[in-house]
Amino acid sequence: MWLRKAAWLFVIAFVAELAGIVAMGHWIGAWPTFGLLLIGAALGGMLARSEGRKSWEEARRLLQEGRPPGHAVLDGLCVVAGGVLLVIPGFLSDIVGLTLLLPFTRPLYRAAILVWLEKKFRSGAVRIYRGPFGRG
Repeated sequence: MWLRKAAWLFVIAFVAELAGIVAMGHWIGAWPTFGLLLIGAALGGMLARSEGRKSWEEARRLLQEGRPPGHAVLDGLCVVAGGVLLVIPGFLSDIVGLTLLLPFTRPLYRAAILVWLEKKFRSGAVRIYRGPFGRG
């Protein structure tokens, strides 16, 4: 069931991205559109690298202090997802990817992920095991 939903989501996203690229191509021309897509991917990669480094350092700092690095790990996941979305050609994925990378919009995504995870844990859809054969 979830695979069917994911396939439909992929198809809808692909069609929306393609429509956005074609519309932008008609509006400003093919070469400027191609240039914007390349610039977005390059700048997104640089931003993903710097923000990823910051979240990695924050997680290391929290671990050294003996505190759980939960928010830093979620920030890292958002940065990875944002970087992937910026590499995918398209303007809609670039907008979402950029908002995942920006430090002032990332807490919105982090809060949504925390709510989703809490629902999964409460429903029993996600379980934490202590290690192989119950040890650890």
